[in-house]
Amino acid sequence: MKITSQVFQVGGSTQSYSADAAIYLIKDGPVAALIDAGTGGGARRVVDNIRSTGTGPDSIRYLFLTHCHYDHTGGALELQKATGSVIVAHALDAAFLEDGDSETTAASWYGSFMKPVAVDIKVTEGEKQFVLDGLTLNFYHTPGHSPGSSVLTVRSDDQLVLFGQDVHGPLNDVLRSSRKDYIRSLEFLLSLEADILCEGHFGVFFGREEVRNFIESYL
Repeated sequence: MKITSQVFQVGGSTQSYSADAAIYLIKDGPVAALIDAGTGGGARRVVDNIRSTGTGPDSIRYLFLTHCHYDHTGGALELQKATGSVIVAHALDAAFLEDGDSETTAASWYGSFMKPVAVDIKVTEGEKQFVLDGLTLNFYHTPGHSPGSSVLTVRSDDQLVLFGQDVHGPLNDVLRSSRKDYIRSLEFLLSLEADILCEGHFGVFFGREEVRNFIESYL
């Protein structure tokens, strides 16, 4: 699914595997990046969808994991193997991925287990920039849903695109959620005034009013 000339959805419950959260591709020239990895159940379909955008899997430089939960990360090892990408996550959630923690990552909720995932770049800052040829991706720490939950933004076709994968939560003690942090993070997302929101489970929202309405509904 084409979102802008540089942003595509290449995975999700109807595109790759029923339990997958949305997977997004950002590309600029010969270089690309993926946002999240699904459960792994549809990894081959994700790779095929990447190719259908005219992007070679070996052009994927980064695989950004927005948080540790299995529906976003279970396929990380397979997609890394298929693309040769560098895995990026916030340090607070990287610990659960590297430990193969099936409870905190919610893999057990899916009747599965979390294979340990080595995170190549562990972000510790509240904000970090990554350059993708001519595009700048901003990585923001937005805790609440999980300790290391993060979002990314990129400006494409003169629109600010926000990858807010689990804006909707949920909050759960097993996931080590924090309601106070979650509310603060939602308020931060509103301050970005994004033109497009790419959410992990509820689709893509176009226009600042639609984006704002969706985020505010969880406040």
